[in-house]
Amino acid sequence: MTEAVLPDWSEEIRTLYLSGAANQFILSGNINDRLYWPEAGSGGRFGSLHEFLLDRQLAKFDVILTYDVGAGLRVNAGGEKTFEQWPSARSTLHMPEKPRDVIGYVDHYLRYCCNLSRAKLDSPTSPDAATEVGGSEGKEEVKKHISVAVIIRSAQLVIPASRSGSGFELNAMASVVRSWASETHFLEHNLATFLLTDNLNDLNPLLVNNPRVVRVRVPLPTADELGPALETWSDRFKTALGGYSDDFSGPAAQLAGATLSSVESLLRTKEYAGEALSSADLAALKKELVEKDCQGLIEFIESGRSLDDVHGHEGVKAWIREDVALWEQGDLQAMPMGYLLCGPVGTGKTYMVECLAGEAGVPVVKFKNFRDKWVGSTEGNLETIFRLLEALGRCVVFIDEADQALGSRTAGTNDSGVSGRVYSMMAKEMSDTSNRGRILWILASSRPDLIEVDLKRPGRVDVKIPLFPTRTPAEGYGLIRALCGKHGLELPEAVSAEVALRVPTWITPGAAESLAIKVYRLVKTRGMLAEEALLACLEDYQAPVARDVMEFQIGLAAAEASDLSFVPEEFRVVSG
Repeated sequence: MTEAVLPDWSEEIRTLYLSGAANQFILSGNINDRLYWPEAGSGGRFGSLHEFLLDRQLAKFDVILTYDVGAGLRVNAGGEKTFEQWPSARSTLHMPEKPRDVIGYVDHYLRYCCNLSRAKLDSPTSPDAATEVGGSEGKEEVKKHISVAVIIRSAQLVIPASRSGSGFELNAMASVVRSWASETHFLEHNLATFLLTDNLNDLNPLLVNNPRVVRVRVPLPTADELGPALETWSDRFKTALGGYSDDFSGPAAQLAGATLSSVESLLRTKEYAGEALSSADLAALKKELVEKDCQGLIEFIESGRSLDDVHGHEGVKAWIREDVALWEQGDLQAMPMGYLLCGPVGTGKTYMVECLAGEAGVPVVKFKNFRDKWVGSTEGNLETIFRLLEALGRCVVFIDEADQALGSRTAGTNDSGVSGRVYSMMAKEMSDTSNRGRILWILASSRPDLIEVDLKRPGRVDVKIPLFPTRTPAEGYGLIRALCGKHGLELPEAVSAEVALRVPTWITPGAAESLAIKVYRLVKTRGMLAEEALLACLEDYQAPVARDVMEFQIGLAAAEASDLSFVPEEFRVVSG
């Protein structure tokens, strides 16, 4: 019987430990999900990460100790036979409960094991010494070391990044745990320690930044992992999965990025309702599952629009369509890493992204407010988002008001350095060349000058697209007419001289939409003709953005453009 293949991250741990390269591992990411792992001769098994570590990763260890703040310290393996031979264990009536007491207790036991092994090896007069060192032929070899594994669950609650008024105690515990990965006698002993945390930024930096520790990310399940899991579930959820026969590659691909727990919950619900899971509803189900797993940090932009719904900007639409075509063909060499949409307030930056969502045919994800008032929570939220994006496959990531959301290289004095850390995390993620053709970043801002230069350089943002207001009364009228048409109002195709005199020179889609609604209101409430209502609205029209502000933002957008063909001649003058 051949041994079943372990997940990649598990094989990484195994290789590093057996080679002696590392003995302490921080596991982060999808650690609270159900896991599926194949087992030789029995198909596969579902269980928690903790169960996987106990039953598969650490099955050969003599003693396994587990601690979390709720359940306390437990001896999961080697209790009576090994652990309780320790004199302190026999003399202790109750296991310690408080984190610092537990860490000290475990440290005491680990040092006892190291000292015991050293004493046996260093004692040539010991009656068992020959057996312990090598042994004579025919005798059972006595172990030189007691192999010990320590698992600290929810380590961010035990030794968090920060907690007001307890910095000394936290650092003291972190220092002890850190020593398990750096002191020579621990490295020479059969010791492995595992710290489980949702996000690295939630854990004490003395541990996270230790060069002797290995940070391992447990990923969200991929399509290749979901396929065998769905096949194993097919006997249990006969109705829900009955429509897929023996081929689960389709639903696995569409559900990739959702946790195994949420997929199981979905199947239970479908099975109870007597409904079959169909390919038609997988996209909607995936959206619901992913948004739920991401705790409201992102949302999917769904749109029935296309770039045909964008009025004007013909050169910009042509460029974007060429990129979409390259993406669909799989020719990624010329695909940009990201776009920057810039322009005055109301020029339709968000609307352009919504139309792109309908055109591209891939998920479009929008960052919501991931910033938090608690120290470390903002960075943890970003980790959660990045973890999701890694498993989504091809997608567009939209960050509105990017000048506010992306942070800055120089951390402010009033945010405890959060802005600088957000900047660093975003810069690293956006420049990852392995994401080219997989993640397309789109930043939008009316103040691109406030976005750090490094974040909008080529390699992170390759194409900078300015969006401008209309330049002439005729263009403005055409925009208003198009938006009135969406409300069922018909205006003459040619602008009359009277209307042309009143249409502002610079009008944005946002302002034009507001005018169209006012026209509709007058038509419905006062029985006016559409053109008559438009003249009445233009009579008292006041631009929503002051002229000098509009001019300033036009200049910024024109200066940012990556290609001058995006900038009309009139606005090149404005930008100076």
